[in-house]
Order: sequence, then C-alpha cells, then structure tokens
Amino acid sequence: MQLYLMRHGQTNYNLLELCNDDPRVDVHLTERGKQQAQRAADTLRDIPLDRILISEFPRTRQTADIINQYHQAPIEVVPALNDIRSGYEGRPVAEYFATIGTDRFNVRPEGGESVRDYQVRVMPVLDWLCRQPWTGVLIVAHEETLRVLVGALRGLSPDELLALHFGNCETLHFELDRP
Repeated sequence: MQLYLMRHGQTNYNLLELCNDDPRVDVHLTERGKQQAQRAADTLRDIPLDRILISEFPRTRQTADIINQYHQAPIEVVPALNDIRSGYEGRPVAEYFATIGTDRFNVRPEGGESVRDYQVRVMPVLDWLCRQPWTGVLIVAHEETLRVLVGALRGLSPDELLALHFGNCETLHFELDRP
C-alpha cells in the first residue's frame, strides 16, 4: 500500500502558539493554511488515493477537503489519530513544553497523555491499515501523530522520534507492507 502522511495546514492556533486538545474548539485553517493545502493538493493531484483518513479535528477535515478536490475519495474519521491530549487546551505551547521538561516521551501532564501513551493509542492504526484492501491512503493528522507514525515506520528511538518536525502540509510517502 502507498501511504502518504500529511500534517494539516496552518491554523489560527499555530499562529497564536496555543495547544488544542478539543475538536469542538474553533481552530481552523488560516488563509495561508488553505494555500498550503492547495499546493499539497496540486502536488498529489495524480496520486491514486482510495481513502483519506483524518482525526476528529476540523483542521484535518478542512485540509482533506482541499486535497480531495482531485480524488473524490471517501474521507474517514479515525479518532485514534486525534492530536495528543496535552492537558493544556487553549494555553501556550511553551507552558506545555515546560511541564514535560527533559522527559518529553514519558511525562504525562495532568489531564493529558504522554507521548508514550499517545504512541500506544496511534500505533494500532498501522496494523489496521495493513488489513485494508486499499492501494493508496492519505492520512491528514497532526505533527505529534506524524512523529509517532514516522518513528514506527523508520524504526526510530524515542529520542529520534521526538527530534522530528513537520511543516504544515508537509507530505511524506511510505510503502506499507502487508503481513
């Protein structure tokens, strides 16, 4: 299976450097985010996609809708792909990073989950994907989601996984082998 991973387009919270754990909060693509998604759509225009998988967050749906203008693929919400629960809804990202400190992989903030917890939540998606009949899939998700998935697909250590950074609408391609 051809697997494409993409971070959503730029959002109003990206500009404000705020955390968003709740898909009901009005976090949406900026005009720049929409332009990023359009450029990504143009790049992926001729890539066959059977399915687009997104989280429950509107920013992933907005990005997927723009990408899907050339594909008309079913868009499926997969709650396991939701962004990491930081416990810092609407608060500065810097506060979150100060709390998790030097052990970013294992510290679980109050009301949140650690990256290790998040990895346990996200990883079954890869096993599930391997059992699907699709030949081309795009996952539109969040930076932390991409860290976990890319870390698994590349066999990275926790430190290597945490060192990964992805720009808005950055797209990665993998060949996912079926068991």
